[in-house]
Amino acid sequence: MARGVTTALAVGVAVVCVTGLAAAPSDSELEVVRLDPAAAPPGGRTVVHAFVANRGPEQTASPFTVVVRLPPGFTAQGPYFPEDCRAEARGRLVRCTFGPGLARLRTATALVPVRVDADVPPGSKAEGHVQVMSVDDRDPRDDRTPFTLSVDC
Repeated sequence: MARGVTTALAVGVAVVCVTGLAAAPSDSELEVVRLDPAAAPPGGRTVVHAFVANRGPEQTASPFTVVVRLPPGFTAQGPYFPEDCRAEARGRLVRCTFGPGLARLRTATALVPVRVDADVPPGSKAEGHVQVMSVDDRDPRDDRTPFTLSVDC
């Protein structure tokens, strides 16, 4: 059921109240799909593909946020996709928000370029995580998955 939303607008010297309807959360099942990035050398770059699928049965009615968490030795460096992704915690965490309307059986992907610190030894492996958050999602068990960052020669 939709919730009523009232917004006050100043028009000239009068205040006009407008009542509209905000969409109720949908019956959607968002799932993070594991994708490991390509290996990169010390000082090199790779890209984390934060891949989210809507298993349905409905299209999302609310925005959802994808969060990428990087381990020590790896730093996010834009530009990101979508462009409104924001890095936090000195580039170790990136948040990307997608609008409502992800259809059933469709996917969304955030692209997060990552720099490998120059002092990370070749042959190293480290685990990061991708998580999706939404009021539409009905089952949190598949909202987070790890990925492995590999350092080659």
